[in-house]
Amino acid sequence: MMQPKSRVKIVGEEILSNGWTRLSSYLLDYIDRKGATQRLKREVYHRTPAACILLYDPKRDLVVLVRQFRLAVHLNGDPAWMIEVPAGLLDDDHPEQAIRREAMEETGYRLREARFLFKSYPSPGAIAEVVHFFVSFIDTADRIAEGGGLAEEHEDIEVLEIPLDEATRMIETGEIFDTKTIVLLQWAALNRHKIR
Repeated sequence: MMQPKSRVKIVGEEILSNGWTRLSSYLLDYIDRKGATQRLKREVYHRTPAACILLYDPKRDLVVLVRQFRLAVHLNGDPAWMIEVPAGLLDDDHPEQAIRREAMEETGYRLREARFLFKSYPSPGAIAEVVHFFVSFIDTADRIAEGGGLAEEHEDIEVLEIPLDEATRMIETGEIFDTKTIVLLQWAALNRHKIR
């Protein structure tokens, strides 16, 4: 059900930080369901759009994942070398172009096709980022480079090939705890009869 934009009026914005991305504090007038106007203060982190992809090899029934360091996770005291699906910012590209580029940079796999599945806001309470989710069916012949990320961006990415059943178990054991990866692995498990 569409909600009218007229229920929200931005009264003011203060830029708190404008580094890698912008962090803003907003004042807004919000008309609640009872018709009363509330003055709210919210902070929004303006992350640019991103894309992620599940690389699935139906012959070997495995997925290609990557492991890399994540500072925010480290600061929370969790294991900071996270296992994830390949992903990256769009950098003004179309989502499919961006995810093809990221898959090659991170894993060395050249994609024959990248099938769009859906898009999602991972943390809509405070982050403006929207993520486009894709799947690609690959085989060993599609790996034409080593991957590992871009040296000029100081990326240090380990490429992992993991059987799909093992990868879904790794969610339950806590070894995989990245949301986009969980979503795509669960999508694969739910659609296994179609994708094999």
